[in-house]
Amino acid sequence: MDDTILSAQGLNLYYGPTHALKDVSIDIPEKKVTSLIGPSGCGKSTFLKTLDRMNDLVPGVRITGSVKYRGREVYDSSLDVTWLRKQIGMVFQKPNPFPMSIYDNIAYGPRTHGVKNKSKLDDIVENSLRGAAIWDEVKDRLKKSALGLSGGQQQRICIARALAVEPDILLMDEATSALDPISTSKIEDLIADLKQDYTIVIVTHNMQQATRISDQCAFFLLGELIEFGETTQLFSMPKDKRTEDYITGRFG
Repeated sequence: MDDTILSAQGLNLYYGPTHALKDVSIDIPEKKVTSLIGPSGCGKSTFLKTLDRMNDLVPGVRITGSVKYRGREVYDSSLDVTWLRKQIGMVFQKPNPFPMSIYDNIAYGPRTHGVKNKSKLDDIVENSLRGAAIWDEVKDRLKKSALGLSGGQQQRICIARALAVEPDILLMDEATSALDPISTSKIEDLIADLKQDYTIVIVTHNMQQATRISDQCAFFLLGELIEFGETTQLFSMPKDKRTEDYITGRFG
């Protein structure tokens, strides 16, 4: 596919002696939502973290194979990891706003990348909060701590923080699993809006969520990519018996 933005080929990952990802090959298309599904501990989050080199932070990790972002080898030693993580933002399972004001949470990334001008920062903060569909809820309390917000609001602050550095791709690791249904629904609506401008890769345990929000779906089992295709096709006519067993609830 010529609209591939991220591509893994023959990707293997070892945590010490544990072979956590086994020969994973996948082409992730641009400006689509790709969901990664499968039982716990089957490699979904590990795979997600290979895309922006978050596994670099884990001792004893060894990676073979290739991951390319827009044709550039992500694991090339000359690649600037800070640059990579600006292009590929990440939102985690548990909302993790910094213990500072809402404004400073959003301005943190742009400041790190050298934006000092106050009116420019003001614009970035407002646009990012609007992008994360939370501006109207927080615009009168930007100087207050982000930790005073509800869980669902905190998660949208984390999404706004990721948007503030103008990434190309957003990775979301079970970004709604800690939230109530109303907050989850807001974030799902937000993901649908964001894919106009961003490529989104989301790990989810929730099969209904995968069917609601994703264009493509990848099923992982025991570190292997079993099946990858359009979400509607994968759920209605899975090609692999193991995919069918998982999505019909026979295991997992």
